[in-house]
Amino acid sequence: MALRIYAPASSANISVGFDSLGAAVSPIDGSLLGDVVQIEDCDQAFELESSGYFVRKLPKEPQKNIVYQAYVLFSERLKLRGGKVKNLRLTLEKNMPIGSGLGSSACSIVAALVALNQFHDEPFSKMELLEMMGELEGRISGSIHYDNVAPCYLGGLQLMTQSLGNICQPLPFFDEWYWVLAYPGVEVSTAEARAILPKSYTRQDMIQQARYLGSFVHACHTHQDVLAATMMKDLIAEPYRENLLPNFPTVRQGCKDLGALAVGISGSGPTMFAIAPDLEHAQRLVSYLEKEYLQNNEGFIHICKVDNQGARELK
Repeated sequence: MALRIYAPASSANISVGFDSLGAAVSPIDGSLLGDVVQIEDCDQAFELESSGYFVRKLPKEPQKNIVYQAYVLFSERLKLRGGKVKNLRLTLEKNMPIGSGLGSSACSIVAALVALNQFHDEPFSKMELLEMMGELEGRISGSIHYDNVAPCYLGGLQLMTQSLGNICQPLPFFDEWYWVLAYPGVEVSTAEARAILPKSYTRQDMIQQARYLGSFVHACHTHQDVLAATMMKDLIAEPYRENLLPNFPTVRQGCKDLGALAVGISGSGPTMFAIAPDLEHAQRLVSYLEKEYLQNNEGFIHICKVDNQGARELK
C-alpha cells in the first residue's frame, strides 16, 4: 500500500523576520503548490524515482537528490536507535520550481522525512524530525535555518525560537488575508542571495528592525491587522536583494497603489508576495502582476491562504 505525503510551499522571512519567520501557504483553488513524496514496499533495499513538471531541474546524479540524502540521514539516525530501515521505494513528485523562494527544497525534505517516519511507525518526535530537516536544508543553502522547513512541516506562521527544547513556536495570524504569490519564471540561488548580504549592519538599522519585529509579533497576538501589515518591513535583506528580481521596486509600488497591505520578497526570491485584504483586491493584483512581473511561461501566480495543516497524507 503506497503512502503519499504532501508538503506545502512556504514563504520565509515575511519581510520583517529574516531567518526567524515563515508561513506555510496553499492556493485557494485546491491545487497542490508543493511537493509530494510517495513511499511503498519494494523488493530492492532502496529505489528512488522522480516525476512532475519540474523534474528536469533536479540533479542528474541520484546521490545529489535531497530526497536521497533525506533517506540516508533517516537511515543513519534510525540505526543509532537500534532500528532497521525497511526495503522501500520513494517517488518524488516535483511540483515546485527550484530556486523560487517558495521553499522548494524544504518541500522535498519535509515530504520525504514525514513519509519515512510514518512508514517506520514514527520512531522520531516532531522536534527530532525538524532538526533533521534543518540539517538537510543547511546542506543546500550553506547554513542551517528552519524558516521554510518548520512552517512546511507544522503549518501556519512559525517563529523560530530555538530554545527550551523547541525549534519554533506558532504565532496567531490573520486567516482573512489573501496572499498573492508571483513566481516570475527565473531562478535565484539561495546561496547567491545570502552571499549578497553585507557582513555587518548599523546599530540604527538593528534597533529599527527589532522594533518592527517586536511590534509585528505583538500585533499578531492582539489581532491588530493594520499594525502587523505596517510592520512588515525589511532592512536586512530586501534592500540588497531587490536587484536580483525583475523590476521589483516599481512592481512593489504598483501593488501598494492597488491596495496591497504589504509587499515583499518571498524567502530569497524571485517569488514575491502581496497581501490583499479581500478576494477582489487579490484578483486585481493577479491581473497587474501577470502583466508586470511574469517573465516567461514558466512563471505563475497563485492566490493563497496560510496553510494551517502543514505536511499531510493525501488519501
